[in-house]
Formats: sequence, C-alpha cells, structure tokens
Amino acid sequence: MQTKNKFSSAIFGNWVIKVFSFLAALAIVVAVRFLNVTDRVVTIPVTVYIDGSSDLKPASLVPESIDVVITGDDDIVYLVDPSLITASVDFSDVGEEGIARRVVYLDYDNDIFSSYGLTIKANPATMRILFQSGGDQ
Repeated sequence: MQTKNKFSSAIFGNWVIKVFSFLAALAIVVAVRFLNVTDRVVTIPVTVYIDGSSDLKPASLVPESIDVVITGDDDIVYLVDPSLITASVDFSDVGEEGIARRVVYLDYDNDIFSSYGLTIKANPATMRILFQSGGDQ
C-alpha cells in the first residue's frame, strides 16, 4: 500500500513545478520554431494576358516581373529554385475603360512547398492596369 502512495506522490506531488516546467519548455520550443522563420523575396517574370482583338489597350505600363515572398524555415527558404514558380494575371475579360484590378496567380507544386512548411505569396497580390480605347491614344 505504501508503494502506491510513493507512486501517486511522485506523479501528483509538486504539480505546480511540473506545470511551470512544461510551459517553459513549450515556450522555448515555440520561440525556436518561430525565430528560424525568414522571408526571401525573389523577382520572377509575370505573364499578363490581354485580349488583343479588343478595342481597349493598356494605357499604363504592363509589368514584366513581380516579387514573390517565400516564407519558411531559415535552412530551406534559400534552397527553393525560383524557376519552379510561375506568375500570371488575366486581363482578357476587361470590357470597359478605366483601371482594372486582377489577382496575381502563382503556380507551383503545392505538395512540395507545403510539406516543408513554406508559404508563397505575390507582392503585390493584385495588379492594376489602366485601359483606354485604341482611338484615344
């Protein structure tokens, strides 16, 4: 009977110290995990689709490249080959004059990047182009 008391007192005794030690260890693990996260910015070419048969023509500059932010573990972020990521923006459905805004789509193998805990996003996430009628230019 006395061995049960030793066992239970070893498990449940000094529980405040054990909980504090567990929380301190958890805080250290979380801090180390998030301190190793870094951002890498790469510039890649962007494909912009514009309807050539339309009377509307871009009056502003059409970007040829875009910045992509790769976020993840410090050891892995710089091993990513930027040529595995492609960017495109589709303005082919623009039907009226003015500034059109479209989302930049990034194409990459999501399975590979997510298995290493990497996130990828375009900077800026949207692109704006001013369109005017072809006769007004």
